[in-house]
Amino acid sequence: MNQGKLIIFSAPSGSGKSTIVNYLINQGMPVEFSISACSRAPRGEEKHGEHYYFLSPEEFKAKVNADEFLEWEEVYEGNFYGTLRSEVERIWAKGKHVIFDIDVIGGINLKNQFSENALSVFIKAPSIAVLKQRLSERNTETQSQLEMRLNKAEKEMSYAKEFDLVIINDDLEIAQQEAFQKITDFING
Repeated sequence: MNQGKLIIFSAPSGSGKSTIVNYLINQGMPVEFSISACSRAPRGEEKHGEHYYFLSPEEFKAKVNADEFLEWEEVYEGNFYGTLRSEVERIWAKGKHVIFDIDVIGGINLKNQFSENALSVFIKAPSIAVLKQRLSERNTETQSQLEMRLNKAEKEMSYAKEFDLVIINDDLEIAQQEAFQKITDFING
């Protein structure tokens, strides 16, 4: 199988990671989004095979035991997320590079596995206060869920130094342009 490259985006919730990843995909780069698997139920308009591969906890654990994941973890208690090996192979078979929007620990695990063939990018909000404001403005979570995300975000910020590139998203347009240039250089390098 022809092995493409991996572009790994990680960040705490509210940093703008998904917005930047969607921007890059829409620029016509030779990349395709890696759909993660998870053990939670779909939310809102989410569809199986489009937003996530929704698995029961039993199905998820069976795939773990069969070594079908490149990486996986229990992100929140009882909620498993991971990257299926078959998903990366599916994208490479199309001759494209894989782009990830993945949690911080998953991003580090993928980078460790694929080293020079992967570029790990950490998207950082200018401050925890800005992150809190962005998450609050989403208005999608209870106060306790918001506090849980903020506590996790503070922990995740400490991992930024383990990534190849840190982009501070205080101006979205500038962050998108920086990401576009660095990813183009990596793909062509």
